[in-house]
Amino acid sequence: MTVTDSARTAADRALTAAADAAMDAYRTAVATYSREKLKSIAMDGADGTPTMFIDVVIEDAIITAATAAGANVLSEERGWVDVGSAVTLVVDPVDGSANAAAGIPLSCFSAAVVIDGEFTEAMTCWLHTGERWWASRTESAFRTSGCTSLSSAAVSMLRPHPRNRDAWWRVASTATRIRILSCSTLESVFVATGSADAFVDAGSDTHRLMDIAAAVVLVEASGGAVLDAYDRPIEFGIDLTKRWSGIVAATPELAHELRGAIQG
Repeated sequence: MTVTDSARTAADRALTAAADAAMDAYRTAVATYSREKLKSIAMDGADGTPTMFIDVVIEDAIITAATAAGANVLSEERGWVDVGSAVTLVVDPVDGSANAAAGIPLSCFSAAVVIDGEFTEAMTCWLHTGERWWASRTESAFRTSGCTSLSSAAVSMLRPHPRNRDAWWRVASTATRIRILSCSTLESVFVATGSADAFVDAGSDTHRLMDIAAAVVLVEASGGAVLDAYDRPIEFGIDLTKRWSGIVAATPELAHELRGAIQG
């Protein structure tokens, strides 16, 4: 795919505007509202799950900024917002909503750019600090750790569920270190930058597209691999009922070993 200069410029403008809006809205929200208000349920999201007040406040600001910059938005709560552009942002307005509402500094804005159906660039922004990580399909300032073996890997994981208890334990009992941070996009950034070796949903089918879309760009451009534990393609679509068990790993070798451990 050849991305035109005008599409790339529009994408960069929309991505930056969305991240700026997310940061401003986050800071205003935590300074203005109580933690009880921030974590209160405001609506049911487009993906069918309850939406916290903090999600709504930040997502509204992002959608306003991104659409004004000329991009469509696919977001967790409002769903598909179409302005007729060739550029779309797949947005997780507040990944780690419960952390953000509770005052735990582990939450992120994250977005992947889609042009004509293909992921082209992505940015994740740590809402507590403002630190940003950006990459395109062909450009990254980061490198993964290069780890190839689960037995020597530090792995971040989603919390276990009854439905994936055995698969979760197979991964956890083999890895050298396990972390649960409850912020998928930040945990994926740590893989891209070499701070962690892998991040996985061990077969619970919890991930939505916006949870792992940015990782597809950030991690793969940095030398890693992103795949689904059950071999489903991670690709753009506006159906928010779809779920994945994402594997984000420093190398293809580690990703495939994790897939084998999850599948059993």
